[in-house]
Amino acid sequence: MYKKLPPVLVLVLFIFSCSDTTTVFEQETDNLQLETNNVVLENSLVFDKSGVLEIYGEDTNGGEQARFVDEQAGDYPLTLVAQVQPPSYSGGGENLTASHVHIDGDYAYVSYNTVNEIYAGGIDIIYVGDPNRPRVTSRLYYTNADISSLQYDNGNVYAVGGVDSEKSALATANSFVAKLPVFNGRFDFSGGITYGFQEGFVATDISVTNENVLMTSGKDGYVTAFDKNSLEIITEAPYQDLRSVVAKEGRTMVLDASIGVLVLDDNLEVTNQIAINSDFRVADKRTLDFSGNQIVVAEGERGAGIYNANTGAFQEYVPILIRPDDVADTNIVTNATALNDGALLMANGGAGLCLSEDNGSVDLVGIIELDGSINYVASKGDYIFAASGREGLQIIKMNKPSEDLEARCADTPVYEGSANLRVGASQTLAYSGSKRFRRIEVEGSLLLCGTWTVNNNVDILDNGLFEMRGTFICARNNRRRNITVGENATFRVEGDLTIYGDLILEEGATIEFIGPDSRVNIFGSVDKDTNANVLGDFEDIQGKF
Repeated sequence: MYKKLPPVLVLVLFIFSCSDTTTVFEQETDNLQLETNNVVLENSLVFDKSGVLEIYGEDTNGGEQARFVDEQAGDYPLTLVAQVQPPSYSGGGENLTASHVHIDGDYAYVSYNTVNEIYAGGIDIIYVGDPNRPRVTSRLYYTNADISSLQYDNGNVYAVGGVDSEKSALATANSFVAKLPVFNGRFDFSGGITYGFQEGFVATDISVTNENVLMTSGKDGYVTAFDKNSLEIITEAPYQDLRSVVAKEGRTMVLDASIGVLVLDDNLEVTNQIAINSDFRVADKRTLDFSGNQIVVAEGERGAGIYNANTGAFQEYVPILIRPDDVADTNIVTNATALNDGALLMANGGAGLCLSEDNGSVDLVGIIELDGSINYVASKGDYIFAASGREGLQIIKMNKPSEDLEARCADTPVYEGSANLRVGASQTLAYSGSKRFRRIEVEGSLLLCGTWTVNNNVDILDNGLFEMRGTFICARNNRRRNITVGENATFRVEGDLTIYGDLILEEGATIEFIGPDSRVNIFGSVDKDTNANVLGDFEDIQGKF
């Protein structure tokens, strides 16, 4: 949410604002602090609920899993990597919540603000290059500013938000943009920080292009183009209630809550508009995104609106189809959306994080099993980042198979069967794909090539053979289950194996790691009979063997 401006102050700022009053400053460190305690950064990551995520469909009852024997194995084998506790500091920064996420390469950049009358914020840099070892590499506290949005670009984090100008020695207005240098995943202010200030109560969003930094500044504010290097204003234009700005694919669009989507030219003048009559509510965050021929708008109680990016024509609404009984209607709203390779994600507040497939028309997949009210979502590559209030920032891995893995699996048929996979003693089966199972039981021979999750136990019965190639993840840290390799059975691993539970190797059992790059990550223990065998080279991430 954004802070609300008193009506009298709105009028004053609107009458007197102009680019002549905008000032660029170098350095302001009185209200800025870097976290230097590595223990604080390490303890910010929480793994209590890490592991396999269920996806609840419309046929579930009260949030409980549907347990039909013939239920099909689902797509999207998602896992929760970790949660990040929001930054906290005494004197106003005790209730920070995530406001925005930008993903670039192996790092995620997260902004935080506070919804009360106190100005307090922060920024985290999180390394996600190794999903088994994520870490917060750098953290910044703002003791006199909210951070509404941010974007990393070419060695700098560009952040926008609101500052209490009456308590700042440099700020000439409440809306600001900051250019914060970053080196090797850490803030580095040895060369200074550059700030620009623009009339408007609070900056709401940012989009960085090759030449410019575009910023919107909320109620009776502006969309402003700043020089990317100096943060001096190039051009600006006033609008009534700007919530979001996106500049990519050669186009610039803003979401004006009083009108709808506005398409802007290089002078920030409107060339086209899409009228939207949804209730965007006062001061709530709402996002806009577009990809190819589609524009997706977070429209609050209506869900997500999808429009044609070329013609502006309305295509369809994606409503909030699953509405929990114990959540107030005012907290069941679409706050943000994200697109990722055919997947549409909707942050629906108390109704959770909704996943749909967008293949020309939108089809509901379900609600991802996450705690907390989902207020923001961002997704890129193999990751989803969901901001969920007091539950913190949730890092989700989509576990997409790599192109190399898909090529290696091409000779086996794609699995399309039950979520409860049982292989009989006389059966020899081999499948490729990217699926989530409820449980697996192997008495005969099974090869799975691809990326797979299992919610419950995996049992390789006596004399059975189970071979996995790719990624295989079992259970969840707060719902641990085991992989059991029975007498004289064999479990052959080529790739990444994660078990949120125990690996049990019975008499004569064998676990064999194939190739030079196999890794095993066991959160329980290894229960190994004296006559069991562990073969091959592998990386033991938790040191359990």
